[in-house]
Order: sequence, then C-alpha cells, then structure tokens
Amino acid sequence: MPSNSNTLQHHLAEVKAGRRCFENAFQAVTRMILKSNIEKVVVNGKTTYDFSIFRQGPKHVIGMYDEINSFVSYVKDAAEGGSSKEMAFVLVGEPGNGKTFLVEFLAACYRHFLSEEQNRKYTFRFLSMDKLGNYGRIKTIESQTYEDPMILAMNLFEDPDKNREYLAGKIGFSDKQIENAYENYRPLGACSGYIWYDIANFTGGKIEDMLKHVEIIPVPLIESLGTVTGKYPAKDKITSSSVDLLGEESIQRLLHITDTNNPYRFDLRRGALARVAGGGIHFADEIYKNKRDLVQVYLGVIQNRSIEIDGYKWPIDTLIVATSNNSEFHRFLSEKEEAPIVDRCRICYVSHNTNYKLQKNLTGYAIGSEARTTLTHEELHQDPNLNYAASVAVVLSRLPRSEKLTPVETMKLAAGEVAGEKSIKTLAEVIDTLNQDPEIINRFGQKGLGQRNLGRAVQLLIESSETNEGQCMFAYDIFRALERIILDYVTEANDRTKYLDDLKTAKGLYRERIMTEMFNAYMDEPFAIRKDVMNYVNMIIGIDAENLGPDKMWKYKDPQTSELKALKIDERYINSVEERLGLKTEEQRDSFRTSIRKIYGQKISVDPEYDFMDNLELVKAVTDVRLKSDIAGAGSLIGALANRTNEENQKLYDRMISTMLEKLGYCKTCAQKTIEYFCTQEDEK
Repeated sequence: MPSNSNTLQHHLAEVKAGRRCFENAFQAVTRMILKSNIEKVVVNGKTTYDFSIFRQGPKHVIGMYDEINSFVSYVKDAAEGGSSKEMAFVLVGEPGNGKTFLVEFLAACYRHFLSEEQNRKYTFRFLSMDKLGNYGRIKTIESQTYEDPMILAMNLFEDPDKNREYLAGKIGFSDKQIENAYENYRPLGACSGYIWYDIANFTGGKIEDMLKHVEIIPVPLIESLGTVTGKYPAKDKITSSSVDLLGEESIQRLLHITDTNNPYRFDLRRGALARVAGGGIHFADEIYKNKRDLVQVYLGVIQNRSIEIDGYKWPIDTLIVATSNNSEFHRFLSEKEEAPIVDRCRICYVSHNTNYKLQKNLTGYAIGSEARTTLTHEELHQDPNLNYAASVAVVLSRLPRSEKLTPVETMKLAAGEVAGEKSIKTLAEVIDTLNQDPEIINRFGQKGLGQRNLGRAVQLLIESSETNEGQCMFAYDIFRALERIILDYVTEANDRTKYLDDLKTAKGLYRERIMTEMFNAYMDEPFAIRKDVMNYVNMIIGIDAENLGPDKMWKYKDPQTSELKALKIDERYINSVEERLGLKTEEQRDSFRTSIRKIYGQKISVDPEYDFMDNLELVKAVTDVRLKSDIAGAGSLIGALANRTNEENQKLYDRMISTMLEKLGYCKTCAQKTIEYFCTQEDEK
C-alpha cells in the first residue's frame, strides 16, 4: 500500500494547490523558454527575438536567431492547441552547422527545468499485482508510457461525468481547473486501462480499495536511460526496426501472464518512444536516412500521437524534433509517394553562422577551452590573431557572391557593422533575392565551410611540426590548414574555387589587422590606433563647433567616461586621413564627414563604447597616416625591422617585441613571425 505522500489523492491535492503541474510537453517547453529573458535584436536588417535560455552555460548556442524563433513559435502554437501539435519540427541544413547541438542543448535545458520541484513530471505504478492471480510473480507494474496521474484521475470510472464529480467533490477542483485539465485529456494506454479494469474486478469496483493498488512516483530524469529526452539515431537498413521505436512482445512477461489478451505482454520500453511519452522530447537524428517503413511508423506517431501495436493503442504526449541534411531531404522529396510525411513536418532550413563576430565564439569552441600542449607536453600558446583569422576565413566562405555587395561589405553588414556607403537595407534586399531561389543550397548562408571543417583545420594546425616546435598556434598557418581542408573535403569544383578566393580575401583582412597591430606595437600602446581613429572622429565633429577658439582647442564630453576633454583640432591630420581615403573634392569630404557624424549619432546613443574600429577603410587610412608621419611610412618601418644591422634598428625591433609580449598577448614565436610577415609583401591589396 502506498504511503500518504505517494497516493493519487495527495498528488491531485498538490496539483489543485499549484505545487505540482499538469501540462503537455508543448506547454512545458513553451513555459520553460518564455520564462527566460526575451530581447529584441536586429539580424541582417530585420528585428527578431533572442531568448536568454539558449545563451546560458559555458557552451551555449551561438546565433541561430531565425531557427530558434521558428521553433519557439512552433511550440507556442502547439501549446495553444494549434495545428503544430500534430506536426514534428525538422531542422534541415548542411552538416556541421549546429542542428544536433541545438536539439541536444534544448534537451539538456528541459531536463534541468524538470529537475525543479514544481516542474517535476510524475507517473503511477500498480502495486500487489501478484494477488490478482493473472500476473504470476509480477508484483508491481509501472505505466509503460509514463502517463501522468491526472490521466488516471480522468479515467477512474467508465462514465466521464463520474470522473468530473470525483475531481470536484472528493478533491475540490473548481470548474475552471477541471476544464483546464480536460484540455489535455487522453484515454489510458492499452495496458494501464486493462490492468485498471482487472483491479476493479478484483476489488468489486470500490474506488478506495482500487486506489490502494496505485502509487505515484516521479519520472526518472537520468539522461542515459533515454527517459524524458530520448534520441533515436538513423541506423542502416538491416539493423533498424520498428521495435527500436515502438517496442515488441516480451517473452519474459509471457512466462508470467496467463491471459494472452493482456496488452502488458508488449514491452513498450524496449522502444525509444515510450520512454519519452510522458511529456518528453523525442529527437530523431537524420530522420530521412531511415528506411521507408520506419519513416511510415514516424508518420503514424506524428499524426496520431500514439504507439500502435496489433491494434492496441498507447496515447503519448511527446514533442518530436528531428534533423536532416539537405541531400537526404532532397532525395526523400524526390520520392513523390513520401509527401504525407513531409506534410506532417514543420521544416526549418538551418543556415551556417554568417556573423563573423559571433563566429569568434564558435571558433573558440573549435580551438577548445582547455590549456593546449604540444606533443612533448609543453604549453602551446595561441596567437591573439588566430581566432580573427579563422573566423573571417570560414564566414567569407558562407557568404554568396552578389553584384550589389563585395564579400567584405557583405561580411561587415552581416555582423551589424558599417560598410562605407552601403546600408543594411542592401544586404536585406540581397538576402530576400537569394531566399527566393527554390534550390535551398543557393540561399543565404546555406553553403560554406562548416564547424566540423573548422575543427579539422585546427587539428591540422596543432599537429604540424612548426606549431609544435614553435610552441605556438600562429594565425597565418590557419590559412594553409583551411586550404588543405578545402582541397581534401570540398568535392564541388566551383565551390572549391570560390572558397580559395575567399581565403585570399581573408588573408587581405588579416594583413590589414597586422598593420594596425604593428602600429600599436610601435607606439607601445595596445589601443594606439583606436585612440587616433576616435581623435579623427572627434575632430570632424568639433571642427564646426561654435565654441571653437582661434587656438583650435575644442572641449567635449567623452560618452564613454562622461568626463570633459579638450582636443586640439589638427586640420592637416584630418586632410591627410581623407586623402588616404581617396576623397579629393570638398563635396566628397563633406559627404564622408556627414556620414561619420550620422553613424556617431546613431551608434553612441545605443553603445557608448562604439569606437569605429569596424570601419576598416578609416582604420587603414589612419594607420597609414600615422605610420607616414611618425616613421616616414610603413616602408621605412619594414626596412628598419627587416634590416637590423645597425644598433638603432635592433633597438626598435627589441622594443616592439617586448611590447608585443607584455601588452599585446603575443609569445616570442608569434611576435617574431608576425613581424616577419609584416616585412614581406604577401597579401598586399
């Protein structure tokens, strides 16, 4: 007999008081997501929502805004009784773009959510079954599909009105609570219903005696058992079977059960679906790789939300999420007779991450958070430019070519940065045009080097003898590793050519970054260029100020520190920067200054830390001007660093190396290699 805290009456009283909840899988997942912080973000020129639950933990989901929004609207629609509750959610995309990671992260969040006391799922088991006579030595029988005790409460009597009377009279449920509960009504599963009927016969239909055979228990949340969140990976045609999903007749149970009509002879827990049937998430990995008859099983489960064997039915409450790669999905679509299954799926096309700033986090995942060592167990240093070089290279490969935008402009706009005269509207138009293409692979961000390719490139970089001997992952070497990956793993000739071109563009961007780094090292200041860029911006804002005296001193309030600062406006410096930008006429200069002031006005109000360092043309112009004015051009700095025969040049070299080691995060190997690269003419635009 169950203890007082494990009885059905106690559970129902807890539900009535709001300390336990009765909801379906869609409602639980929706509640979990919507209780997190929700922010508005602009992605590729369009406003969308960002849910903080997906951004928590050391290794969380990066980007995927559109895909997450699609999923949230799907579960919310299903939770509110919309058509989505009869569909599965399928993520379709190229390998290595985070589909499986997203689903597994969602499952981990859901398990954590259900571990909180007020969210915990409960089920029931029948006790003292051996006394009934038909069950041999089987003493306890647990609900095979982890049915909620509320489902049992709504099926205690054959007459539905009696069940409502019991909930209202015996437990004290209000009419509204009963109505809410009955929105999630479903009959008992075949074996639970059959056993309950047997118990009724044994006790003479006395409900108090019948309930002595019922014990309420929490649903186990152990991930390795596949309960609450279960995964079914596609298997080959020989080993896969519907048994893996639905279960089969159990020989052991037949040795005990004398009644051959008893549906408990089927062991449903042998299949993956029954273990998640009590408000869980079923993850079908590569769903369309399964053989046809298994996909037909999925069709029945998705549509009817029940497990069916030999005419017996077990209603289930499960959120079904699946993944598929593009090629398998297209092959499946080409078989016209498979239309019904696709019709029952909410398809979400997953693109690669195209924001190079967000890619820095993904590249961090690929490089690894643990301290790396060489093959001889010495500490392995990471070049401070490695992440940038790798991120830019892979993101450029994912951006389709366009007549309206250059690859660098597309990359900058996709990251929410400034791209000269080009606006975010242009990018939105380009994306809209590309997304009209019926061929999914040609849409924005659908093709490119995925996260696995990046991981392989990092592996190649770490295993190379240069990396191990120098005890440093030098940034420029990642381009060689990526080139090897493109040649080895990209089969399509046109794609290969495009990716190799993108690699050249990435090298050019790396070159410009190194120019800035060298100037910072020369000035013995980590943010020397940043200061000079902001000086230019502040000068062109103050040049027309009314309070500007004859000494050209202008006072302004720094938005970052809120301090009052004085700045001398140097017109020669302004003109030099604008000459480097190729602005010849007065009109061009005025137009450029107006655009900078406009950007300043828009950005600083939202982000006081904004520093114009994303405006690569302006950064390059300022770098060139400062290199020219301070050391008679980059050429002479290159000459001084390359030719260290005299004492003065050697001193300059040593000073720059020590700045790079102490202030800029370099080690001896990457500092020397970076200066060496700076002194060559490689990748000059």
